[in-house]
Amino acid sequence: MIVRNWMQPEPLTIPSSTLVSEAKRLCAENHLHALPVVDDGKLRGLVTRVNLLRMGQLVLATQNPDEFNFFVTRLRVRDEMVRRPATLHPGDTIEHCLRKGQQLGVAQFPVLEGERVVGVISANEIFQIAGQCVGVSDGCAGITVGPVRLGPGVMGRIAAAAEQAGAVLQAMSPVAFRGDAISGGAADARKIQLRLGGADVHEVAAALEAAGFAVIGCTEPAASPMAA
Repeated sequence: MIVRNWMQPEPLTIPSSTLVSEAKRLCAENHLHALPVVDDGKLRGLVTRVNLLRMGQLVLATQNPDEFNFFVTRLRVRDEMVRRPATLHPGDTIEHCLRKGQQLGVAQFPVLEGERVVGVISANEIFQIAGQCVGVSDGCAGITVGPVRLGPGVMGRIAAAAEQAGAVLQAMSPVAFRGDAISGGAADARKIQLRLGGADVHEVAAALEAAGFAVIGCTEPAASPMAA
């Protein structure tokens, strides 16, 4: 998976002269988590909805009319934006995005192609990807198997057991977490997340157990699927 296919393309941008109060309004009205700050076609900074809301709350808490007036009529984005924010390229992988976000403690990235801002990717998109993997976004049932040691034919045997029980597989995703190592400390131990339809999830789980795979979780299809 690459950033280009999951980012918000052609995002709304603002110049650094924009009032902070106006940036706050734009974020709220457009349901945005971040606004890239662009002057003369070049990225100059980034403002996030969280920081804008926090500033507004602090000003309101002071109950000082002068501070409130300054916030509404004079405070500019250039005074509060994150300068030289971390960025990504459209061809970067989602795995790289996640690692960079964890390392820097960043939840939003402007996406640059050359010097032009072509997108924004944030924690919101990452949650949508997670929703796809666990089947929330399309109403699929979910089964988690494992941890198992991956090797030739393992994924095929899991798929075969599920399909023989009547499942229509939508996706299978190996996922590694700390603590997944099985006896012997195998580094290739993974939980396998299945998204499926077409059969009772508990019957499929029983078939997987009979085939020798430990089922550690089942989820029914979501009643109100999340928008993709």
